[in-house]
Amino acid sequence: MHDSTRLEPVLTKVKVHQKQGRPKSRPKRLAGDKAYSSGSIREFLENRGIDAIIPHKDNEKARHDPEVTFDKETYKRRSIVEQCIGWLKECRRIGTRFEKLAINFLAMVKLAMIKRTLRLLFSNRA
Repeated sequence: MHDSTRLEPVLTKVKVHQKQGRPKSRPKRLAGDKAYSSGSIREFLENRGIDAIIPHKDNEKARHDPEVTFDKETYKRRSIVEQCIGWLKECRRIGTRFEKLAINFLAMVKLAMIKRTLRLLFSNRA
């Protein structure tokens, strides 16, 4: 199942904790690839007041409309997340989902991130 089909249920349940006040329930912007470029997703985001940073597909009318703008600089920042996910998938235990329980899988993701952080911190030191 493509992850774009689960976008609405995930965004309705997300709570981002802040230093003060109640948790935020919606982001300001959402970046996605062309697979997220559908009318229903764009309408859902617009109704919630979320800016969609999603490129249009080649066969969409909006792609050729000069009035439709696309923020390329903000979209480029999404590569940080894509690179992190790609790196996590290189960790065999995570990429093949050896752990069937969610709590064990989360523990493996945390261990992989700790290992990555330590490698970055101490890679050039003797």
